[in-house]
Amino acid sequence: MTSVLVVDDKEMMRDSVGGTLRRAGFAVVTAPDGSAALDMVAQKRPDALVTDLRMPGMTGLELLERLRKVDEELPVLVMTAFGTIETAVRALKLGAFDYLTKPFEGDELVIAVKRAVKHGRLRRENALLRAGGAGEPPARGGAGSGGGRGAQRLIGASPVMAQLREQVRTIAASGGGVLITGESGAGKEVVARAIHEESPRAGGAFLAVNCAALSESLLESELFGHERGAFTGADRTRKGRFELADSGTLLLDEISEIAPGLQAKLLRVLQERAFERVGSSVTIGVDVRVLATSNRDLPGEVRKGAFRHDLFFRVNVLPLAVPPLRERLADVPALVGHFVGEVCRREGRAIPQIDAEALALLSIYAWPGNVRELQNVCERAVVLCGMGRSPDEPRRISAGLVAPWLTGGDITATHQGMLLEPKLRAGVGDVRPLEDLEREIIVEALRRLGGHRQKTAKALGIGVRTLGLKLKKWKELQLVEEAL
Repeated sequence: MTSVLVVDDKEMMRDSVGGTLRRAGFAVVTAPDGSAALDMVAQKRPDALVTDLRMPGMTGLELLERLRKVDEELPVLVMTAFGTIETAVRALKLGAFDYLTKPFEGDELVIAVKRAVKHGRLRRENALLRAGGAGEPPARGGAGSGGGRGAQRLIGASPVMAQLREQVRTIAASGGGVLITGESGAGKEVVARAIHEESPRAGGAFLAVNCAALSESLLESELFGHERGAFTGADRTRKGRFELADSGTLLLDEISEIAPGLQAKLLRVLQERAFERVGSSVTIGVDVRVLATSNRDLPGEVRKGAFRHDLFFRVNVLPLAVPPLRERLADVPALVGHFVGEVCRREGRAIPQIDAEALALLSIYAWPGNVRELQNVCERAVVLCGMGRSPDEPRRISAGLVAPWLTGGDITATHQGMLLEPKLRAGVGDVRPLEDLEREIIVEALRRLGGHRQKTAKALGIGVRTLGLKLKKWKELQLVEEAL
């Protein structure tokens, strides 16, 4: 049987997680702390390990660091509460496979562990193949068959993101063309990089070309290179992106913007894996996997005759849609922790406190600019959160600070008023219980979605059963309307 080691200092949590996994067919052993877990791993290696982050003595992060020194292939899942998302992101950077945000559904736990076990086995098999030789040269950059960490770029524990990570891992194993669609700012290039890093080409180069930013002649030279004297200003021979990305991956960002004449040349490269530099008759062969992105309706462009149908079918072998941020608002706290930490490291600043009210407000905004807009808000908040404070006052990102910037999306004045009490808007900000904020967000989401529980649960990234239990509890306490 597949074995899983569960590490948590709380006996009730060990029993709960262990019981769920046993009912799913896993052989489960438990450890009350990191030291005991290390001893168990040394005696008999499990197929996966699930650990809490906050534990007395050795923390989950320290356990992960110790494990990585002796076993780089053991998949580790970390469990974290709402307030420790930033720590979970750190765990991913240390090599954790994924994290689960408490409270989580049993099905969510089982699916995550199954994926971790499958991933760990694939990594071990790849490592054995590389170690055994089999006439296979080592991959460039030591990445072998991908290292398996590319999907960790995709931050978030919502069902939508879990599905996207699984799609990325599946697609990465193939060599077919991928068309990544989605709204501007949704993270299409991040997804493309994740596919490359999960793929057998991870040791090769990953290059990207913004097709919308260059004229037809400049784009042709950028893609295929040119010979000296091929045109005015070509004072030296230059390799193009296809040549530079040989054995790697090339991303054609906004492929819909390529002019019709250049589309024919691109099609030939994809079909024949060969091209000529501008001004040359020498054919150059390349082995490049091409990924493409578009925020346009590409089938519509084909129907209008603006995009070649044969090129569309060539790049759209494996379609992948990146969801807008408004469809995975449950991931906002994790993204905020990631972006705030990223800015603070770059700027050399201490990480500020992020008020629960600020996270709640950011988690109900529609984000018309998607993840890119959230990243901009986080950077601005880190820079401005210290203004006007006394030297001994801690830096904090409040709801009153970020609210004025949330003007382009679907958030009503009533909704803002619900979360931003007068004292908070004035910058005083007594902290409200997190359960109150959670209840208000869920009730508002239900109203906006016409009382549809499945749609509400999906939008908030929680299970329908979890939503039903919360509503039942609040109705019994007369905290919500009976109609809900």
